[in-house]
Amino acid sequence: MVRMEYKDYYKTLGVERKASVDEIKKSYRKLALKYHPDRNPGNAQAEEKFKDINEAYQVLSDPEKRARYDQLGESYTRWQQGGQPTGGFNWEDWFTQSPGGGGVRVDVGNLDDMFGGGFSEFFRRIFGGAADMGPMPGGRGFPQRRQTRVQKPAYQQETVISLLEAFQGTTRRLEIDGRRLEVKIPPGARTGTKVRVANAIPSDASGAGADLYLVIQVADDRRFERKGNDLHTEHTIDLYTAVLGGEITVPTLSGNVVLTIPPGTQPGQSMRLSGRGMPNINAANNFGDLFVHIKVKIPRDLTPRQRELFQELSQGK
Repeated sequence: MVRMEYKDYYKTLGVERKASVDEIKKSYRKLALKYHPDRNPGNAQAEEKFKDINEAYQVLSDPEKRARYDQLGESYTRWQQGGQPTGGFNWEDWFTQSPGGGGVRVDVGNLDDMFGGGFSEFFRRIFGGAADMGPMPGGRGFPQRRQTRVQKPAYQQETVISLLEAFQGTTRRLEIDGRRLEVKIPPGARTGTKVRVANAIPSDASGAGADLYLVIQVADDRRFERKGNDLHTEHTIDLYTAVLGGEITVPTLSGNVVLTIPPGTQPGQSMRLSGRGMPNINAANNFGDLFVHIKVKIPRDLTPRQRELFQELSQGK
């Protein structure tokens, strides 16, 4: 009887079992950015957490693997509720099987594998049998991909960057088969951008190497919303500035900017800061715009004199 620890992927990503695909992706991006090895150099605990996060996302982001995992979870829960009979849970019933004799194929390597890790025994047993999950020739922990085409094989892996990194451009350090690679992610990258690393995967016995594509995911930013190359943000001003006009300081990804507020500015009014958005990935000197959406704060605690003045203004309408 095989003994193995059950992994709660929903708990790992901090989502409910009924979470939507978008909720799963949002949580993954947030956690992957927080525990990424580049942000936690030398932190073994963060590195292990990063492995778990990526493994959980590999399963829960794929409808086929998620359905299989949910079925396993229901069976495991029934076993627990039944008093956990002697002999332990029968894992063999859940070891990878499919009509073709193979498992649920994992097409994408885990970015953390490139730092020397790999998928857990739980993942390999349930989702990737030996036929599908052997290590890549010369690689460390990379799942192999069955090739159905003659052309040069390629592998892809998602990596998360912040909006500021997408604005400035950034790098990711990889280690494959003892080789250290530094991948440059250009300014203007957006979710779905693919960065090609030619011949990143070592050649196999036939001499055929493989390219690696980093698929970019840009994490949500609490200050800015991105739409194409334009950015949108909200800024609250007081009533007096809205009525009389004035100047406010607006943060942008390239530094603070002074914005002039004209007299009579209305709540919800938008103002454009030209060239303060995201760079065009194909033309680094071409930037989108930043749209500032104005919110007006209405005063609550008025002095008697202020109330009197407002009453005078209302009578003069």
